[in-house]
Amino acid sequence: MHIVITGAAGFLGQRLLARLLARGELRGQAIQRLTLVDQVEPAVPSSGEIEVEALALDIAEYGALDAVLDARPEVIYHLAAVVSSAAEADLDLGMEVNFDATRLLLDGCRERGLAATRLVMASSVAAYGGELPAVLDDMTALQPQNSYGTQKAMCELLINDYSRRGLVDGCVLRLPTIIVRPGRPNAAASSFASSILREPLNGEEAVCPVPTELAMFVMSPGKVVEALVHGAEVPGEALAPFRAFMLPGITVTVAEMLETLRQVAGEEALALVRHEPDPAVEAIVAGWPARFDTRRAQELGFSGDRDLHAIVAAFIEERSQ
Repeated sequence: MHIVITGAAGFLGQRLLARLLARGELRGQAIQRLTLVDQVEPAVPSSGEIEVEALALDIAEYGALDAVLDARPEVIYHLAAVVSSAAEADLDLGMEVNFDATRLLLDGCRERGLAATRLVMASSVAAYGGELPAVLDDMTALQPQNSYGTQKAMCELLINDYSRRGLVDGCVLRLPTIIVRPGRPNAAASSFASSILREPLNGEEAVCPVPTELAMFVMSPGKVVEALVHGAEVPGEALAPFRAFMLPGITVTVAEMLETLRQVAGEEALALVRHEPDPAVEAIVAGWPARFDTRRAQELGFSGDRDLHAIVAAFIEERSQ
């Protein structure tokens, strides 16, 4: 089996790569080849018998993926994206990377007759917005309130239509906010949700830019990677008629995040969090819904985290390794 990962140098791409190398198989077939694509050449760990190729490509350029698609991969993980705050700050950049590159990828599959290729795309809770019911489901109308969410919603519709036409076998996973991410804060509006836990746990200060009563729908990195792997294995007929759905995250408030931090690491860790309101960040994150009915994802075999303590415990365990 040949698998392609776009955005392979990023946080999720590297974790997915490690999981696939550890598994050695997908969809009941041995993984023989992995092609990693990003704007910078992705890191390549020891891969045993699996051939791993790392390419530095701008997938928003016409023809950039020609050679990759000519090799007729069976699975494509499309993770490449400009994150929320960056997409809001630079409309052209967000459109090029988040939408135009996706269309080029789909048309490349179409031109080569890759109808059986499973395309798993990472979408976002940001595709929702506006006036919403108390609890959303997968068929709640998409009314994104920022450019990032709009670009993701457009990709969802395009992938569903290409799949309906039999041009590709798409599966779109709407990701909750991922916590606790390792590393340093990035340009995502939701970056603080990891920072207010990660930095104090590492003995460092962090800034909370939103009100503590704000609720978020979250999922751990490990569960997201499990979902990506499973997304390649769900039968296509089970995904129809609409191939985009929300993964089973959990709803937590910022206050609950901080209380979990206090319970795990004490008052000293909690004192490292400074509250500095940022209206721009709040405007983006507050527009994302926080409560979902995810029965469809669960019926398809996707699973979520037990609770926030389990998410924090997983981060601490990983940090200690």
